[in-house]
Amino acid sequence: MHTNASDDRYAAPERPGGDAALRRALDVDVTNVELWDRALTHRSYAFEAGGSPDNERLEFLGDAVLQLVITDEIFHRLVDAREGRLAKLRAAMVNTARLAEMARRVQLGAAVKLGRGEEQSGGRDKDSILADTLEAVFGALYLDQGLATVTTVIQRLFRPLVDELSTQHAALDYKTSLQELAAARLSSLPVYEVTDSGPDHDKQFVAVAILDGEWLGRGEGRSKKAAEQDAAREAYRVLAQRVGEAHITLDAAGTVARIRSDAATGEPA
Repeated sequence: MHTNASDDRYAAPERPGGDAALRRALDVDVTNVELWDRALTHRSYAFEAGGSPDNERLEFLGDAVLQLVITDEIFHRLVDAREGRLAKLRAAMVNTARLAEMARRVQLGAAVKLGRGEEQSGGRDKDSILADTLEAVFGALYLDQGLATVTTVIQRLFRPLVDELSTQHAALDYKTSLQELAAARLSSLPVYEVTDSGPDHDKQFVAVAILDGEWLGRGEGRSKKAAEQDAAREAYRVLAQRVGEAHITLDAAGTVARIRSDAATGEPA
């Protein structure tokens, strides 16, 4: 998996701190240290350093590499899934919240090079910065060591998530699934009430999913979207239990296709 460098200019020294911990977590030997450092350089740091290169181009490349590897993985894993189901699964795996979660697992936040403003505002734990930097790392690994190595790294990180999400349906997008189930069963749509608390750099959001005036679910998250998804998850489970999960038919895309009528009453289950 590791590539030996023939050019001593690119030999990566053993450096203490977050950078070394990140490489250990990813199980990679970096050969082009200049490229690696660029992947970890946020634009706020680059600006304060007088306009040195930042990681945005590598992020662009890494996003494409990640999309390719994940698409290939789920395409071959779910051989009977339709295009809609595959698209939902991929979107659920590579959204900002998921990527930030992966970044935290490999301690990426401690390795990011931030400007003073971002540092002081809690940038090391911001979902957007973590997700973008992880994609930049994938881009750097692709350029440094090739597709085979970065594929191994991505597969090792994401396969547990593929295992989890490929067996679920609503979990890909609880808001959409709740909306479809509510429309099919109650002919109404959920609404969300969201409140936030905390300083700007560390806001916490609380959402409540309401259906026909009733609170069905409550959720929390680092963003409004994440809190709404969390609330929708609880509300979906409550509503699905009420109508009877056995009566819910999911189509190939993992969304509610129809609600079976109860054989005894002729009414919707």
